[in-house]
Amino acid sequence: MTRAIAVGVDGSAESLAAADWAAAEAALRGAPLRIVHAWLPQSTDVTIARSKDELATAADAFVREAVTRVSGRHPDLTITSEVVQATPVDTLLGEAERSGMLVLGSRGHGALLGFLLGSYGQQVIADAAGPVVSVRAGTGTGAAGPDGAGEVVVGQHGEPEDSEAVLRFAFEAAAAHGAALRAVRAWTLPPLYAYNTGVLDVADQAGGLEPLEQQALTRALAPWRERFPDVPVTEHVEIGSAGQVLLSATADAGLLVVGRKTHRSPIGTRIGSVAHAALHHAGCPVAVVPPA
Repeated sequence: MTRAIAVGVDGSAESLAAADWAAAEAALRGAPLRIVHAWLPQSTDVTIARSKDELATAADAFVREAVTRVSGRHPDLTITSEVVQATPVDTLLGEAERSGMLVLGSRGHGALLGFLLGSYGQQVIADAAGPVVSVRAGTGTGAAGPDGAGEVVVGQHGEPEDSEAVLRFAFEAAAAHGAALRAVRAWTLPPLYAYNTGVLDVADQAGGLEPLEQQALTRALAPWRERFPDVPVTEHVEIGSAGQVLLSATADAGLLVVGRKTHRSPIGTRIGSVAHAALHHAGCPVAVVPPA
């Protein structure tokens, strides 16, 4: 059975955009949709003091609004919904573990970081067991392909096994939408101490450092091209910062797929510079995929 696509809602325009995107994705993939809102009376994201009954009424209204909205657009879609009295982080992490993907709304960069990058969103992205898709208001309801906004762009790095999960998600998304896929590998010049005889010999055999990076990307893509022969693939290798190179390739993208590197520090959890840049600055939905 196809696992559900889950979406967290909080009544904001961004979360309704996330519900629209998740519903369109679920309808396309033949998956059920699950709409969830979590709250606690003492939750720190409540800025105006209200009674427990008022909060419960508002929570129910958030979910009803989202259900009514998406069921009207997708009458054949199987939809379940739930209001949970629990912490948002724990609830959303549970949904991410049980579902095929979790979808959240995002305000992106600016003065207000809101639902996604506020008090709990980054924790969810950093710790989720499965892919988390960030959607902004106004970015459309389809990820990519003939009926959507464009190609699927995916960042690849390291050895083939390092990008297994992110490439699987990207190829599956491209296949589902009938979209082209653009695989991006950024590279930088190694530090001087890394220029040993072995590195130079390998680079010389490949015709230089950039052809060597091109070979690495081609090798990583090979099994996925074989598994998804109908997905058109463009290989994009460019020198520069990984975040900047990846973002520059998303002008016509319907979906950006990046991997996640979780870093723990005394000031909180970090998700890696590339995922951070993508979530703040990409103009299309962003899927953050944990390692396999």
